[in-house]
Amino acid sequence: MTKLWSVDRVLPLVLIGMTAVTGLLDAVSFLGLGHVFTANMTGNVVFLAFAIAGVAKVSVGRSFTALLAYLAGATLGGRIMARSESSSPVRSALFVFVIEFVLLSCATICAIGCVEDVPKYPSQLYWIIAFTAVAMGMRNATVRKLGVPELTTTVLTMTITGLAADSPLAEGSNRGWRRRIAGVVAMFTGAGFGALAIRHSVFLAMAIASGISLLSTFILILALRASAPASSQRQVAA
Repeated sequence: MTKLWSVDRVLPLVLIGMTAVTGLLDAVSFLGLGHVFTANMTGNVVFLAFAIAGVAKVSVGRSFTALLAYLAGATLGGRIMARSESSSPVRSALFVFVIEFVLLSCATICAIGCVEDVPKYPSQLYWIIAFTAVAMGMRNATVRKLGVPELTTTVLTMTITGLAADSPLAEGSNRGWRRRIAGVVAMFTGAGFGALAIRHSVFLAMAIASGISLLSTFILILALRASAPASSQRQVAA
């Protein structure tokens, strides 16, 4: 049972779940918050350029808010992971994931009454953008420090490149293809569910994202608790 719930086994599954959360948030931010991304900064930088160039339906304020909030979150996540002990980076990551859930819950509360880019009050969209972007910045910095192969949880460009470049057709070993495909499927599924949920309300899509975040975090907590007795036994034996 302990082996089944080992952190090494569970962590990739948790990150796949969080990749689905990213898909949901991409649907929320792009479809429900006015053509902005809060997890994908490549797209957000491009949108910011479009907005400055005067392209319709793209907002400088929303894109800039997302970028600044994301940078703040990434800085905070990086500081937390930098201060973690080298032997327990997953515990520090768990702390960040708990904060992510709290931030997503705040964004969910802020989304009450918001339906597809139609806010209930003027600042509503900006609060949702800020909370989700900080959460994604913290998570990206944390996942980067964890260094789990093939699971970035937010960006699929290199994942899809790896599927092709490392395939037998490219004379590659195809190593890590299962995780890569799982990441793509998770993002696709999350985005699809987000697009369906957003038809009802931004709140519903955010609630689903928060629920998956909570479930993923809870599973990681169980894995760490299950691995604790095994670690204690090894220390006693030593």
